[in-house]
Amino acid sequence: MDRECVSLLPRVCKVLADSGSLPDDTSLEKLLDWFTKLIKTGESLLESCPCMIEFISTVVCNTASEPSVLSFTLKLTGLIAATEDGFLTLQECSALDQAFSLQHWQGAGLWEDPCLRIGWIQGLKNSLQHPRALSFFVQSGFIKPLLQLQTDTSLFVASAAIQMLAHILLLFQPDLSSGSNSMDKKEEKVNGSAHASNIDLKQRAVTMETSAEYTAVVKVVSQYLKESIVPKENTQLHQSMQTLKLLALLLAQARPHLRDELLQTVSGSLEEVVTAGYSRLTLPLLDVILAAYSSRNESLLVQRVGSLLSSMLNINKPADVIQAAAAFLRSGHHDTTHTPQAVRILLLPLDIITGHTLLGTDISGDDQQFSKADHLTNKTSCTSLICICLTNTSHITLLPSGLLPCPPTLIITAVLSLMRICRGVSTSSSSGCSEVCRNVIGSGKVQKCALEALTFLSNNPGAKEKISEVFTVLIKYLENPDSEPTVLHKSYQAIVKWISVCTDLSFITDQLRRDLVEVVKKRVCDMRWEVRDSTVEFLGHLAGVNVSLESAEKVCSASEALLVGCCTTTLLREALQDTESYVRASAVSSLAKTLTHSWQQGALLTQEETEIVSRLLEILSEDTEGFARRAVVQYFIAWFSTSSSTSHLMQSVRSVLSQGSADLDWEVKFHTLELAELLMDEVLSGWQGYRKNWDTHHDAQHPYGVVCEQAYTLHTHKKGVASDLGRVLKNLVEQGVVSVLLSGLVDCDRPVALKACQLLITLRQTVCPLLLGNQDASTETVDRVYCELPGWGWGREIRKILEIKKKSNEAQEMDIMGEESAVEGGDSVSVGLREVLGSLSLDNRLDILTQSSDHIHNSPLSLLQDILTARGANTNSDTQPGQEVIVDCY
Repeated sequence: MDRECVSLLPRVCKVLADSGSLPDDTSLEKLLDWFTKLIKTGESLLESCPCMIEFISTVVCNTASEPSVLSFTLKLTGLIAATEDGFLTLQECSALDQAFSLQHWQGAGLWEDPCLRIGWIQGLKNSLQHPRALSFFVQSGFIKPLLQLQTDTSLFVASAAIQMLAHILLLFQPDLSSGSNSMDKKEEKVNGSAHASNIDLKQRAVTMETSAEYTAVVKVVSQYLKESIVPKENTQLHQSMQTLKLLALLLAQARPHLRDELLQTVSGSLEEVVTAGYSRLTLPLLDVILAAYSSRNESLLVQRVGSLLSSMLNINKPADVIQAAAAFLRSGHHDTTHTPQAVRILLLPLDIITGHTLLGTDISGDDQQFSKADHLTNKTSCTSLICICLTNTSHITLLPSGLLPCPPTLIITAVLSLMRICRGVSTSSSSGCSEVCRNVIGSGKVQKCALEALTFLSNNPGAKEKISEVFTVLIKYLENPDSEPTVLHKSYQAIVKWISVCTDLSFITDQLRRDLVEVVKKRVCDMRWEVRDSTVEFLGHLAGVNVSLESAEKVCSASEALLVGCCTTTLLREALQDTESYVRASAVSSLAKTLTHSWQQGALLTQEETEIVSRLLEILSEDTEGFARRAVVQYFIAWFSTSSSTSHLMQSVRSVLSQGSADLDWEVKFHTLELAELLMDEVLSGWQGYRKNWDTHHDAQHPYGVVCEQAYTLHTHKKGVASDLGRVLKNLVEQGVVSVLLSGLVDCDRPVALKACQLLITLRQTVCPLLLGNQDASTETVDRVYCELPGWGWGREIRKILEIKKKSNEAQEMDIMGEESAVEGGDSVSVGLREVLGSLSLDNRLDILTQSSDHIHNSPLSLLQDILTARGANTNSDTQPGQEVIVDCY
């Protein structure tokens, strides 16, 4: 602990011991976090700050203290008592008994405050790290109050109590893999000394005492669980739920001995609850059963648990049994008995409503669970059951075929039939299900679940045989005027996914292609902007998927293969004029994906593509929304990354750099720096000292970093071995790269300044090391490379930095304003690039930019000062009524 902190802690303790309150309670939590870190590093709080004992005693005895301060004090007491030395010190001065005395808090009328109860629970939990603390806990009779608190009216208190009970039983459970007595005897025989024997006897005494106390705790908790699992009346369902949560937590982490003991005690109660069939307890009860169940363990207790699981999967309540089946399937506990049963339960609603024999010919036993489909006649419950069924088809089809009642392709067929029923154009082949069908017709919820299921089912073997049928249904959904925007969006997603998996499109007829073209042309002009946006995105996604035609002899994009006779580029170009910024941004992104193939081939720009570039530059300079402007910069990043340099491209890039670096949107500026980085990579890759993609790992971890959706591979251009560095640098200056980096360095947005600083360091590492000890013609060439600093904005800021550097180090010659190497022109000034890179203190700037504000404002010293300042201002008579003191918080 720092000396300054040590000197301030007594004053902080005195301030907190007063009866007043802090304006910000989070400062107490931060103080507690700091103390926790100190204790974990092995530091003793009592040695560093002996005043804490007096602080604890004072606060505990002062019933007028704020509940937040009392809660903090109880947690702190537990932290100090977590070590045996701290525990003994607190016990000797009676601070421990005072802090955790229930009678004291109840008599003072403070126990009703949940803040105090939380502090009491967490304080005890903090202390329970050694046998002495367990003895104190048991002898004080805290186990029964803690059991009562797990059903507290405050959810936070109840949750803390459950965690506390689990902590006690799990932390102190004995390891029966080796007997303690045999270990003691072995150690005694080896050492052969009285001293060692005395130590062993003390350890054995502590172990035996702890074991007895632990056994008593387990007995009390087990009996409580047994009695509390079964609700005596409906008002006790909450208590049963909390008890089941505790039991599930214990069984999931307990060692075999404790797990068996708990199961032995509560198995009868669990069977009673399963038989009673409380719907609200279905999922908590299943959590308990799954925590105890293991198909690899053949013990009688686990077999009994297996019987409970079977009973859960045979409940005669459709809503409960299907939830139980879904939970079991998601748990991953697959076996040959319960997994097929769960699958049949989940597929039964789909079997009933579509009439497809998903369960085979004999479904009488399954049908009884749904009371002859009566539960599906209610619209709300029908929708819920069908959605649960559809959501779990992804888990079902991943199972081994031996556990399935039907092939996965039949499940695809059933989902497609359900989708037709939802549109009202088909009825079930199952008799007596017309009323059930009416419940799902037009249901957007069922449609969305079915589309998500269909999207996932594309991964199944044999799915490509269904692609024609799938396309027919999906196109009908796109044509349906009543389809919701989300349904249309998911329909587009399903088409793209099926195409990407089933790349052979020979199964798709020409009529389906024509239908798709017509619906795309229609939807791109939809009145709802969400639909237009989804359609434009769809066109881009299609262009990014390669498919095969004519028996895999020809490969092209899915856009070319499917949208025959539809000029995708024209549709996207029209979307650039859309009134909604999201649509314009999607159109720009889709255009980049559509034209990628042409760029890769090195084809000359058509008249239409030239006009598109002009329109994109207009958007960058004129669009009022940042979404579209960001997309434009990323468009040129994609173009430059995949194309050979052309005069039109380089001229466009120069305009993008100029406009993008002056944009008000920080993401536009950041993407502009990425474009500048690509230009640097192109001309400097291979030079000594140049590091491509500098510190990309750091970029990814920066809290404000931008993550690109697409990773670009730079199309490198071969250079001659004797390339002139001066000429290369001059080209970077002329293209505007250096101006972009310098303007970004002084940008007010930290991510932009950080990226610019990193790139400038990369450039400096390339330029400066090559010149050291190498004073030749190339040196003179580099020295003649100048960059222009305008007399306003970022240029003025850079000039200020250089002036300050010049004054602080007069021995260094600077190429700026009036010196031999400076070339003045109007309001701007030209400065030597090499000197600028060496004079901006880039390393210091990088250190500052990579630090968060927490390194100053979230330090322990700052925290202690905040508490003192806040209390001082709060008690100052000059403080105006209503005037707040804002302290540093999380």
